[in-house]
Amino acid sequence: MDLRKIKKLIDLLEESNLAEIEIKEGEESVRLARVPRGTAAMSAPAPADYHRGPPMPMQSPVDAATGGRPAAAEPTGPALPDGHVVRSPMVGTFYSSPAPDKPAFVTVGQAVKAGETLGIIEAMKMFNPIEADVGGTVLAVLGESGQPVEFDQPLFVIG
Repeated sequence: MDLRKIKKLIDLLEESNLAEIEIKEGEESVRLARVPRGTAAMSAPAPADYHRGPPMPMQSPVDAATGGRPAAAEPTGPALPDGHVVRSPMVGTFYSSPAPDKPAFVTVGQAVKAGETLGIIEAMKMFNPIEADVGGTVLAVLGESGQPVEFDQPLFVIG
């Protein structure tokens, strides 16, 4: 495959939201993939082909969105108050009360005991209680009722 064609494919990958491109022409094939910055590629090198010589090393294309500049660090969000952070054990939808017309399980300033329900996460039609693993006072409720949460996302701070 012509080097100019490969450069065009790299340009196409840079200009698009594609994560990977693979092109086959006859017996030849080229696969280009973006590797997120800060991670190492975990793929094995392609075997050498005696007709074409050893494989050429692939370099990650520069992200066109940043114009080659290093990406700015993501904001870390507001600082959490000092205390024990209760994190989401799963991906799902967080609810602060047992039903929309019921009061929240806990509010800021409320004393809680270890094992007390702080909220619930719905995942795959199952409602999973989020329990306090320490006793203390609720310093912050970080989850918003009815909103999706990610694994290990801070939901509560107990002091």
